[in-house]
Amino acid sequence: MSDNKILVVDDEASIRMLFESALTQKGYKVITASSGEDALKILDKESILVMFLDLNLPGMTGIELCAKIMKITPIAIAFAITGYSSHFELSDCKDVGFDDYFVKPVPLKDIIKAVDNAFEKLNRWKWKTDQS
Repeated sequence: MSDNKILVVDDEASIRMLFESALTQKGYKVITASSGEDALKILDKESILVMFLDLNLPGMTGIELCAKIMKITPIAIAFAITGYSSHFELSDCKDVGFDDYFVKPVPLKDIIKAVDNAFEKLNRWKWKTDQS
């Protein structure tokens, strides 16, 4: 599972550290960024297909970031995280390609389950493309 990388983008250091600690204990490699711009720089150098993007980031929003990522890597699985939610925001998230939406504080068991399911889904896709 060490090849399974996760990108966590949040402007709150405590959130990044919480995700990193919990997911590293489960055997995942976690890379963090505090802004959308930093996340794009990381994605230029790293192949990461599972990510958690805070919607309320300084500069580029999480919705804008997700839209850019999906244009580059449409198979990526992105999860929105936010401190507050609205129906308008939910609709925007679906439109740009987020797979799911979590409101902070998110129970760690839900995050771990989402990550496990995301990598299972990616492995099914990989298996299918390898068989073609």
